[in-house]
Amino acid sequence: MTPSLTRARTAAGSVPAEADRHRAPSLLEGALHADLTPEGCDLGYWFRAVPEGTLGGDPMGRTDDAPVPAHMMADGPLRQAVMQELAFRSMAEEKATRAIGHLVACAPDLAGMDFYTTQLMDEARHAYAFRGHLLELGVPEDELEATMEKLAGADRDAVLTPLEEFGLSVLRDERDYIGGVITLTVLVEGVLAPTAELSERKWWPFDPPAAQIERAAGIDEIRHLSVGTTIVRRHLERHPEERERIGALIARGTDLWGRLPVQDLTFRRETLFQQGLEQHRDIAGDYEVWPGRRLVDTTAEERMRTAAEWAAQTQRTRLADMGLTP
Repeated sequence: MTPSLTRARTAAGSVPAEADRHRAPSLLEGALHADLTPEGCDLGYWFRAVPEGTLGGDPMGRTDDAPVPAHMMADGPLRQAVMQELAFRSMAEEKATRAIGHLVACAPDLAGMDFYTTQLMDEARHAYAFRGHLLELGVPEDELEATMEKLAGADRDAVLTPLEEFGLSVLRDERDYIGGVITLTVLVEGVLAPTAELSERKWWPFDPPAAQIERAAGIDEIRHLSVGTTIVRRHLERHPEERERIGALIARGTDLWGRLPVQDLTFRRETLFQQGLEQHRDIAGDYEVWPGRRLVDTTAEERMRTAAEWAAQTQRTRLADMGLTP
């Protein structure tokens, strides 16, 4: 029996803290500090930790005691903000799922193949959960695809499609496994994770089911970021001559990010959220979106600036962990 199978069987029934919905750190904290390996996060880990610990038996990652509040069922800026956000997030996760299939195919070892198979499932579930909350918000199932297209189709084409083309050129066309891991870990999830953290925090007072769904997705992303970092670090330790090539890939991806209308997209959504926040200040009350700062006292610009600072910090930390800082 292989060591990984032995570990999976002897540890059956226990859920690691980093995968437990009650004990896991925040996405931001986990993205900065978690240190996980592909061998440790194998199929046995995933089947034990995710369905039982992260999801608690619910495929959307939420609990039955958090119904959609009445104010989220009424048309208005809050409802529009969450619907636009979830439609876009679902599209992003769908594209990630399809791209990760190429990582699974070109993984050079079983540990990488197994891990990215679990990540493929995670990303597909995230897309499913974000779509699922749109249904909970009252979108008829036979109108879901058309509604999502109306809500986020233009943003998908402007932001996600160029990123997808960049990723596929690395993964599908060049079959560059480490380049694909870098693209996912640094250029996609490493940038988007802090935005997802902000999303979870800002929706807790207004749409608890959406926040719970974000929380479960965030726990998965901690694992994705940490294991991806380990894979790249090991590769560079074995092949230090690859630093220049990987650095050039990161530079190309960063340049692409800088040319995409991400800030415009985010500002539109945060402006809608701000309008809803002003309408429902009583619901937010004294809730703090981060320590010492009440949500009702924030502005769209401040939330965007804070998420950008989190993203920069996360990226610096992950690059340093990979051994890619000068």
